[in-house]
Amino acid sequence: MVVQEMTREESIAMLSSRRLARLACVRDNQPYLVPCHYAFSDNHLYSFALPGKKIDWMRQNAHVCVQVDELGANRQWRSVVVYGRFEELPETPQWHRERMHAWSLLEQHANWWEPGSLKPPFASAETGSALIFYRIKIDSITGRHAHDEDDGSG
Repeated sequence: MVVQEMTREESIAMLSSRRLARLACVRDNQPYLVPCHYAFSDNHLYSFALPGKKIDWMRQNAHVCVQVDELGANRQWRSVVVYGRFEELPETPQWHRERMHAWSLLEQHANWWEPGSLKPPFASAETGSALIFYRIKIDSITGRHAHDEDDGSG
């Protein structure tokens, strides 16, 4: 088995092609890890949540880590880790454009509201709801992949 670094371009390509990640946040030296759906655009990961622990923690400590992976045949895998900062996109005139951008990116994919426990209301992003849209501004990104030595990958 050979483990190799992925280039930034390969890492971004993987982020762009996936939708499900694991989001880690920390409060009072206690980590918290949850799955989330996201959309990648212009050095940001866009997502949403309902009010709760994850949002409370990220509001107190904006530094987060996001991991996306893919398992393949013959023990092959790829993994990308992003370090970044939480930025809430509140329902205010100042953030309207970014909030609508997040909504438009996310709604392009079926079941974009999962793995949240509730489907968002049928109201549009403009009419208001309990949904909290946010983005993760990417500070750094790394990726690795593994393959058998004799499979010709590299």
